[in-house]
Amino acid sequence: MTKQIFRAAFAAALLFGAPVLGANSAQAAGDPARGKAAFQAQCAICHATVPGKTLVGPSLAGVAGRAAGKGAGFAYSPALAKAGFKWDAAHLDLWLTGPAKLVPGNRMPYAGMANAAQRADVVAYLGTLK
Repeated sequence: MTKQIFRAAFAAALLFGAPVLGANSAQAAGDPARGKAAFQAQCAICHATVPGKTLVGPSLAGVAGRAAGKGAGFAYSPALAKAGFKWDAAHLDLWLTGPAKLVPGNRMPYAGMANAAQRADVVAYLGTLK
């Protein structure tokens, strides 16, 4: 298992409620407060966190667990609409690494977030959005 897949699986387990190692392990998956700051700096220009509010991109309220390309009120690219997965921690991490790598042909013009710890923080923050 590669480190990236392990980290994503570990983050998914922590984000979605499966106990893995113990009470202090959630910190290893990412810090939602740092994630919110990173989101505000890099993502909020295009994505709202208010349900139903779209900007250049769709609202990310409730994104964790939602089917990719299926949120209401936004015209997703055909590639993302046909992606066939749900936004779990592993897919969110891969998306933040490089949207075009995960779903070729999507319309999100974002080169990706290289820092794995920062991605984990953003994924943890996205998991708090209801």
